[in-house]
Amino acid sequence: MAITNITVISHTFFYLLGVPGLEDQHIWISIPFFTCYIIALLGNSFLIFIIVTDNSLHEPMYIFLCMLAGIDISLSTITIPKALAIFWFNYGGISLNACIAQLFFIHSTFIAESGVLLLMAFDRYIAICYPLRYTMILTPSVITKTAVAFYIRSAGSIFPIIFLVKRLPFCKNNLLPHTYCENIGLAKYACANIQANIWYGIFVLLTTVVIDIILIFASYCMILHAIFHMPSKEARHKTLNTCGSHICVIFLFYIPGIFTFLAQRFGKKIPPHVHILMANVCMLVPPVMNPIIYGIKTKQIRNRVTHLLFQRKG
Repeated sequence: MAITNITVISHTFFYLLGVPGLEDQHIWISIPFFTCYIIALLGNSFLIFIIVTDNSLHEPMYIFLCMLAGIDISLSTITIPKALAIFWFNYGGISLNACIAQLFFIHSTFIAESGVLLLMAFDRYIAICYPLRYTMILTPSVITKTAVAFYIRSAGSIFPIIFLVKRLPFCKNNLLPHTYCENIGLAKYACANIQANIWYGIFVLLTTVVIDIILIFASYCMILHAIFHMPSKEARHKTLNTCGSHICVIFLFYIPGIFTFLAQRFGKKIPPHVHILMANVCMLVPPVMNPIIYGIKTKQIRNRVTHLLFQRKG
């Protein structure tokens, strides 16, 4: 009986295809990508500069906002430059290790932003429900320890995915129809069982982002209860206005993400390019809109921006 030796070749190099089906439109698609990336970099960098250089903004609310701006810069920088390389130069080549590194930073940064949004909701809850104890509860030490704990949570929850992906042999197609690497998008090209990747991904989502959403919702239920029991209509309006920017940012971050998650699992009839473009919206919209929203709706930041822009004329 003849024995046939079969050698399984595991790919160590992949090609990101960008937006399959719209290859002829890549140049046009790159225009909003590039524009949004520049706006995100400038807007968030300027926001960080304003908060760091103005002592009156060294409060918990603005420290969390500064953290959010830094995360937004990271999130867009992890994904958009590679997408532009695909659109402009048709260079989607990426090694397996680089692909795994990118998916690690994308997922961990996404969870980190969710965590910061929860911290900002907690900040508003303490400021509105316990205003006299605000400075005693949110001390610099508490802020630092909490921020470090959330960053450790973000990296720690995604770290096992590195090993779950590294163990897989990639002997199928090495062409990835996307602009960036992500866990299941890469794992499904393995010629091995990926149930561990799927279930761990769901576990991480449930124990981080979903819990954050539930706690944010609970915080705002208590915040709204406290606001509508304020005796003064003017006080209610002022307090609601301070929460307005944060609520807008929450919706901008979670709604595209939830829609993309549901579309990927239940929207089988949705064209692939729609899935890919929506996934990129999750990476582009929050970093672009967050500094704009806070710049417009937060009086202290708006006044500081006006002062910086027109101080010479003054």
